[in-house]
Amino acid sequence: MMIDWTRVKDLRSEIGRDDFGDIVSLFLEEADEVVARLSGLTDAKSMENNLHFLKGSALNLGFSHLAQMCQDEERRAATGQTDLALAAVIDAYRQSRSTFLAGLDRSAA
Repeated sequence: MMIDWTRVKDLRSEIGRDDFGDIVSLFLEEADEVVARLSGLTDAKSMENNLHFLKGSALNLGFSHLAQMCQDEERRAATGQTDLALAAVIDAYRQSRSTFLAGLDRSAA
């Protein structure tokens, strides 16, 4: 499952519809910045830190597939590996983002 829609629904009800939109905008802005950085990273610690941030954000917003991928690659980076599947993480983010936004549009209609 790419998006945990139950988590999205719970988050929306926890923080309210108006604030939810703000949270989504902030998450996507920050995640876009991290994802843009990922492909240029060369050291394991930077990879680990950026993947950790992206994982936490993804978990909060229900991007379950992305969060799992970030966790897996974060663990590899923590051991000093730098040959990570960052292109796959970036692709998963783009797919998750698109699916998420399309799902929000449908649920708002």
